[in-house]
Amino acid sequence: MTAQTLGGAAALYEHEHELFRESARAFLQREVVPHHDAWERAGIVPRELFAKAGAAGFIGMAVPEAFGGVGVDDPRFWAIFVEEAGRAGVIGSTNGIGLHETTAMPYFLEYCSSEQRERWLPGIASGELIAALAMTEPGTGSDLQGIQTRAVRDGDAYVLNGSKTFITNGINADLVIVAAKTDAGAGSRGLSLLVVERDTPGFGRGRNLEKIGQHAQDTAELFFDDVRVPAGNLLGEEGMGFGYLVSNLPQERMSMAVSCIATVEAAIEWTVGYVKERTAFGRTIATFQNTAFVLAECRTEAAVTRSFVDDCMRRLVDRTLTPEDAAMAKLWTSEVQGRVIDRCLQLFGGYGYMTEYAIARAFVDARVSRIYGGSNEVMKEIIGRSMGLGSR
Repeated sequence: MTAQTLGGAAALYEHEHELFRESARAFLQREVVPHHDAWERAGIVPRELFAKAGAAGFIGMAVPEAFGGVGVDDPRFWAIFVEEAGRAGVIGSTNGIGLHETTAMPYFLEYCSSEQRERWLPGIASGELIAALAMTEPGTGSDLQGIQTRAVRDGDAYVLNGSKTFITNGINADLVIVAAKTDAGAGSRGLSLLVVERDTPGFGRGRNLEKIGQHAQDTAELFFDDVRVPAGNLLGEEGMGFGYLVSNLPQERMSMAVSCIATVEAAIEWTVGYVKERTAFGRTIATFQNTAFVLAECRTEAAVTRSFVDDCMRRLVDRTLTPEDAAMAKLWTSEVQGRVIDRCLQLFGGYGYMTEYAIARAFVDARVSRIYGGSNEVMKEIIGRSMGLGSR
């Protein structure tokens, strides 16, 4: 059971996409799967993985060829890579690449000046420069308007002070897009995006945070103590950061939605295979009516969810996906992910609690899906506001 057999994927993906899928699957089996357990124990993937992904064409797909990219702005390609990572059970090892490609990359493509494009895009496209996006702060969570990090203009630089937390690629990153207030009295209109480069004086990294899942994805605290960021590292226009962040969140949330449904489909496939082999009371677990009913319900949820996700992907490709559509996709898929994987794990019995089984790792990896990228409570607020409901 894969994206090719559920919902409307056949209409969504074309022949060139399926060729790309074969390449992505081979890359993951060769470069990631054999090392995933070791990287999970280490709590980080090697930087070389980004360079290998870049060389193989899985990074920088939308970057123009003049800057070393593939030059194809089609989100279906990165969706396939995310799907195959979920199918292989290695989301923890590939989420850093996903963050680099689908979350941070659009800011560089949309808002870089000509000089910045020359300076950064070739390294980003090759995977030699690893990117991160730093929005979340210890006291703000999903509230972008509550950001406290400050950047004060001082001659040809901004003096940056503050801290960020839960930052994916925080340890590995060479370029960190930092959301900071450049005008503390202007509310959301006072937020700007600054690119802080590795080893800039005053830029510090805290510990690699220990999580219950997705261990191979480095997640760090970042600190900025009188960091002088060159004015030439401002992304786009000063004071426009909030709008930039909001406009790019739908793509980030669709990446999460694709990851969620892919892991759901993989979990069902693993479970079907397991119950056909495992015996209890003299017969396979697959022959019990409860097993058939549970998995029938899981597959139905997966099929319906896949159809919705693929429809949202079509609208993302057509540039017609709305923020509330993306919020619904993220909300629904993450809830389905948690529910279905939990039910699948139950059918594994005691073995489902053992980390040597992919279902156990998928269970703990999935929990954060309802939190990051905007918690599901925030997704409900977005959807409610689109209906004229909720707080204003």
